Amino acid sequence: MTVAETFAEWALALTAADVPAEVRDAATRHLMDGFGCALGAARTDAAPYATALIDGIDEATVIGSGLRASVPRAALANGILVHALDFDDTHAGALVHATAAVLPTAFALGERTRASGIDVLTAAIAGYEIVARVGAAVAHGFHRRGFHATSVCGVFASALIASKLLGSSPQQSVSALGIAGSAAAGSLEFLETGSATKQLHPGFAAMNGIVAARLAAAGAEGPATIFEGTYGLFRAYLDVSIDPAVLTDGLGSRWETTQITIKPYPACQLLHASLDALRASGAIGADIDSITFEIPSGVSSIVGDKPKPRSAYEAKFSIEHCAAVVASDGDLTIGSFDDATIARVSDLAGRVHWTDRAFDGPPADAPGVCVVRLRDGSLLRGEVTASRGGPDAPLSHDELLAKFVANGGTPDQAQELWLLDRPEPIERIFRA
Repeated sequence: MTVAETFAEWALALTAADVPAEVRDAATRHLMDGFGCALGAARTDAAPYATALIDGIDEATVIGSGLRASVPRAALANGILVHALDFDDTHAGALVHATAAVLPTAFALGERTRASGIDVLTAAIAGYEIVARVGAAVAHGFHRRGFHATSVCGVFASALIASKLLGSSPQQSVSALGIAGSAAAGSLEFLETGSATKQLHPGFAAMNGIVAARLAAAGAEGPATIFEGTYGLFRAYLDVSIDPAVLTDGLGSRWETTQITIKPYPACQLLHASLDALRASGAIGADIDSITFEIPSGVSSIVGDKPKPRSAYEAKFSIEHCAAVVASDGDLTIGSFDDATIARVSDLAGRVHWTDRAFDGPPADAPGVCVVRLRDGSLLRGEVTASRGGPDAPLSHDELLAKFVANGGTPDQAQELWLLDRPEPIERIFRA
């Protein structure tokens, strides 16, 4: 079978009973975290254009707005909102923001089809597994070629989630994946200009995946060889030929859902280990002369050379700005990127440097290393094996709750929305 046929057969047959409890728990945490990120974006108006295409069709909820829209338009808006703060989770091996591609489709179609919470959760898990595997097949490959992997890979997860919730046949689901391949897109050119088009990408992926599944259900055909074919995803986008087994081996036994990192900082994941190393150095609040990080080769093209960010969004991809804020304030929050903060830390940001360090693995899995020189000439060193929030150093329940409450803004209301202390949390959302 082709990769698409294997994905479709596995995903359509997947039941909650097939999924280990720890995988269901992980997916629930990620969906709640993504929901909180969307609330934070809606509350702070981080992407005011997220609702620009709302059509008023009463099918699905737009998070945090009180608005409703058709399923594709609601998914577009929610995908933008989940990702707008760059606070949403990341699969390090794939370098994809998994929940930003998964939640919008699972929630919008789950609501429209009146699916049970457990069915929505199971469909979401299928999506998590596919987006992670497609992104990780060539480590950092899409980013090296200037593509945003979340958008490119996320459309396939969306198409498969939609096919499962729509009750599509195996052939329709394969066609949905094939059609989705013609909508796999997302440019990193925003890095050159400071613009925020990256916020839009998960919304495009979610919307286009739903459209692909609906077209396939109506009889449109897509190529079953969309992944491994002559003009398939990997040859066309990356000019590489991959072993299909890289994508399909271990489906249902090796769970990538448990390997996703929940972010403690609302900034590019490639910065996180460095920021944790800075905190570990003990230099917070000290009289700092300079900060030097060791970062994986190639990462500086995404997060470096931005000591004076041109926008709040660009500041999220500036190792200089983010390090200066952490060194000054002890943390990095959704309020750390306004013009006043950029100006306040600009002097220290100009004294943040880096050197390349070889790392044999995905850059987002690299350790964090920093050396801080104080004004008196003394040196402080900080090092962490990996960033917080990942499978080896997960955020605690209290940290997750604190993040959710901070995103929600009003503690009492956020506590009311917090579901992880209650039975069947995702089920509660879809009973409402």
